Amino acid sequence: MGMSVTISAAAEQDAEQIFRLQYLCFQSEAALYGNYRIDPLVQTLDSVRAEVVSDCVFVARLGEEVVGSVRGRVTEDGSAAIGKLCVHPRLQGHGIGARLLRAAEAALSEERGATSFRLHTGHRSEGNLRLYRKVGYQTVGTSEGADGVPMIVLEKPAGTYAATA
Repeated sequence: MGMSVTISAAAEQDAEQIFRLQYLCFQSEAALYGNYRIDPLVQTLDSVRAEVVSDCVFVARLGEEVVGSVRGRVTEDGSAAIGKLCVHPRLQGHGIGARLLRAAEAALSEERGATSFRLHTGHRSEGNLRLYRKVGYQTVGTSEGADGVPMIVLEKPAGTYAATA
């Protein structure tokens, strides 16, 4: 009998599993850009712990194992910055990323008053772009990450959820 993946708010004790999962998941992004100094790979465990405490962080669990996570926080302009969405490579392509996004978006708008959502992904990250567009995000610009990777900036207004993910 199989187990179901559940989505819930992260707890402080999840920080280490989130940290390890993030390091595993972002290896493919680093390879795509030939840059192993991207932010998710150089972030410290203490920094992840601080985000779990202060930001809106959700995890996907398979039993006791954290197999996905996403973080968001409301910025000064009332929009929510969403980032570091990751799903364990063995479970990608099953809608977990979309479920994590939906959970974060709902909490950020309903509990923290976000009026829109903004996220960034690398310009070569076709799988990420496909997911974000499928759940209603639209490209609004480009930027350069602190690590030098060209990024695509996507946004959507709060309260707009794609019918399918």
